[in-house]
Amino acid sequence: MMMQISIDPASNKHSLLNVMHRFIAAANNMDETIMVPSLLRDVPLEEQANNNNNNDDDVAETQVASNKQRDMYEHYLLLKSIKNDMEWGLLKREMSSGASFLEIAVKQEEEEQQPSVKGVLAVEDNADLEHQFHYHLRGLFGVLSKLTLQADHLTNRYKREIGGGNFMR
Repeated sequence: MMMQISIDPASNKHSLLNVMHRFIAAANNMDETIMVPSLLRDVPLEEQANNNNNNDDDVAETQVASNKQRDMYEHYLLLKSIKNDMEWGLLKREMSSGASFLEIAVKQEEEEQQPSVKGVLAVEDNADLEHQFHYHLRGLFGVLSKLTLQADHLTNRYKREIGGGNFMR
């Protein structure tokens, strides 16, 4: 019996396209659920330790809390910005406003990796391209997986907060 290999890379749950689609779907769900983003202002990323349940949301909460954003609103904007950069690319942002977090990182990395002689790619750089590709691919998988969890968590937290009326002060 011959093993049949799927031709569609997006059907493989471990493909880059699938991971990207999952993040974009989670970000879209977050955007559709959060009808009034301004309600997220001044709401800390960390929930008060009122409940002692150890569940997946607690793990995601810890991951979200480790970010540099001060409140849920800033985190919401960051996730939307990353989704837009993925969908539209960096060129649109360059033409409209300014540098995104992703764009700044890419430019810094390009500057660090510039060969000493302009216009000539060193042979050792070519030999290392496969290693660089796999290194960045692993990083991209990890980052997109975390961003997906954070978008799902932000959506669920918004639902809990709105349901409990915790935004009303």
